[in-house]
Amino acid sequence: MNPLVRQELEYFFGALRFFTRLPVPDWVGHGAGQLSRASRYFPAVGLLVGLIGGLVWLIASLFWPKTLAILLAISATVWATGAFHEDGLSDMTDGFGSGWEKSHILEIMKDSRVGSFGVVVLVLTLLGRFMALVELPDTWVFMAFVAGHAVSRFCAAALMFAMDYVREDADAKSRPLASRISPLELDIAGGTALLPCLLLPFWNLPMALLLAGAVTWSLARFYKRWIGGYTGDCLGAVQQAAELAFYLGLLARLPG
Repeated sequence: MNPLVRQELEYFFGALRFFTRLPVPDWVGHGAGQLSRASRYFPAVGLLVGLIGGLVWLIASLFWPKTLAILLAISATVWATGAFHEDGLSDMTDGFGSGWEKSHILEIMKDSRVGSFGVVVLVLTLLGRFMALVELPDTWVFMAFVAGHAVSRFCAAALMFAMDYVREDADAKSRPLASRISPLELDIAGGTALLPCLLLPFWNLPMALLLAGAVTWSLARFYKRWIGGYTGDCLGAVQQAAELAFYLGLLARLPG
């Protein structure tokens, strides 16, 4: 195998191992440096997770009503990722909801226990994703899963491009992701995220991308104000919020 191809495959499988519970080849290494270069493949991981959700939707819809098929599809994506991003969302919400200064916010986010803020926001976000996907036309649902997961992970990568990682503890789980990504890596991630979007209705796509971008920008400003950058939990929250915003954008109807 060409060394450059092997290296890129290691980066991709490194991201896949970190963000999902899907199996990867035995020859893939575990180095922190490998994972630090894997951010360009975040949307590619999203493509796979979205494909899992879309395929479960297609199969389940042959046997059950749309609501149950969507529920099974969302459950499949949560299983595929081990609720990794959902956990980040709940931890981030608890931290910013209960903390009053940077050190306290970071301390709460590191706590494995889930508080009331995290539970409420997690339930509302899951419910929002479910209801938005149910309202989409059946012919859109498959690609909405794929595009929503890819675009939302690009939003997380964009945060890594624009902001600094703020945790100083070396044993932090997301520490290998602390390095800023390069413009080329961001371009690769963006191109990957855009591909499935091209198969969605053109007139609905701009609002979906706009809302996902607006949510990412808003959360970035919020993080910057309170803790001066991002943590792994902050990235998970961006992914969850941007995915929901993408679905809502696909459904948006302009007045008039």
